[in-house]
Amino acid sequence: MAASIALKTFVGLRHSSPETNSAITLSNPAASPHRRRSSTQFRISASKSSPRVTGRNLRVAVIGGGPAGGCAAETLAKGGIETFLIERKMDNCKPCGGAIPLCMVGEFDLPLDIIDRRVTKMKMISPSNVAVDIGRTLKPHEYIGMVRREVLDAYLRDRAATAGATVINGLFLKMDLPQSKTAPYVLHYTDYNSKTGGSGEKKSLEVDAIIGADGANSRVAKGINAGDYEYAIAFQERIKIPDDKMKYYEDLAEMYVGDDVSPDFYGWVFPKCDHVAVGTGTVTHKGDIKKLQVATRLRARDKIQGGKIIRVEAHPIPEHPRPRRVLDRVALVGDAAGYVTKCSGEGIYFAAKSGRMCAEAIVEGSENGKRTVDESDLRVYLEKWDKTYWPTYKVLDILQKVFYRSNPAREAFVEMCADEYVQKMTFDSYLYKRVVPGNPLDDLKLAFNTIGSLVRANALTREMEKLNL
Repeated sequence: MAASIALKTFVGLRHSSPETNSAITLSNPAASPHRRRSSTQFRISASKSSPRVTGRNLRVAVIGGGPAGGCAAETLAKGGIETFLIERKMDNCKPCGGAIPLCMVGEFDLPLDIIDRRVTKMKMISPSNVAVDIGRTLKPHEYIGMVRREVLDAYLRDRAATAGATVINGLFLKMDLPQSKTAPYVLHYTDYNSKTGGSGEKKSLEVDAIIGADGANSRVAKGINAGDYEYAIAFQERIKIPDDKMKYYEDLAEMYVGDDVSPDFYGWVFPKCDHVAVGTGTVTHKGDIKKLQVATRLRARDKIQGGKIIRVEAHPIPEHPRPRRVLDRVALVGDAAGYVTKCSGEGIYFAAKSGRMCAEAIVEGSENGKRTVDESDLRVYLEKWDKTYWPTYKVLDILQKVFYRSNPAREAFVEMCADEYVQKMTFDSYLYKRVVPGNPLDDLKLAFNTIGSLVRANALTREMEKLNL
């Protein structure tokens, strides 16, 4: 999130496009026991030449039960699709900072009781341990939500089941591709819902289309030769700290930058219900990830002293979208598609959003499960996604290359974070996933300040290089 600072110095960000169109309303107030769900409207766009499904509704499998899979399955089930959600780890604890933007709470109707902490203050800490307080521009009702993935993911899967999806505790193995345009995909998986013991039971399932939401190591992606991407390794420790120290993190998160904690990312301390998540990530130095984690703990040592590590987690995180995200009647969403932003490593919102958008395209294209779909229907999702979010990914890629390349550049980055205008533009873009028009004079001032910070960073880099000769 913090690396979206200074977005206004770059052009190309788009406003999010509206997604509601009149025609058919799909709603299920009972799907959420916590509040009445707002209705979602879909525009019917199926070709009349698309064959009708006879004797049943369109059948779609969602592989993976994280935010992308859970939101996709719920949307499909509400849209009249016969939906199967396959997830192996029902207690999924992906090593994720767990930060979600405020807009996600309302947009995805999340109950407040699954949010551990409402962060209203952040500290950006430079390589030389200069700390800048961020959050001065937040309004009283605004915050960054902190969640545990096992809680969020389980809630979204349960909601999909309430909407009518069949949730399978299973390990997806492979799929047999169809021999014709109307033939089914045959999925092979190990079912752990059965009473056959820990070894599970081998089963197969025929479906008309597939949504791959099975993460960075997606087997669905391999099945359609979607291509590889560069990835980061995220390493995180959950640390139970004394109550008096936990008080410090009650509504505060910390982000550390520097070569010691990561040569190309950042370290973090994020508060959870009764512990803190301490972690880091890297693309370029994966073999040093444990050393980088030790450095992150050292940077925060005074504030987490006396803590006990209660869980250790590690996981790959994609750095850019895959070369192929749609093929025939298979589409990738979330981490499987590569939807994680650079600089910030944010992926939860984009996973949930992509899962919903892909499912909406299938519902619309199939006339609520009455007709078959093809690649053109799935590409509606892809085109809409790229139009809405692709510029955001490119801007954050530029920011990472500019500000994460050296310690002096990181010092400049943290210096910029002290500017209230930078903070306002950052939080507006992060909390609401939109960019509000800025003040032209403030934009010009920010541009000059950015240039000044970079000039000082470059000068300091040259001086350090002389000392190293």
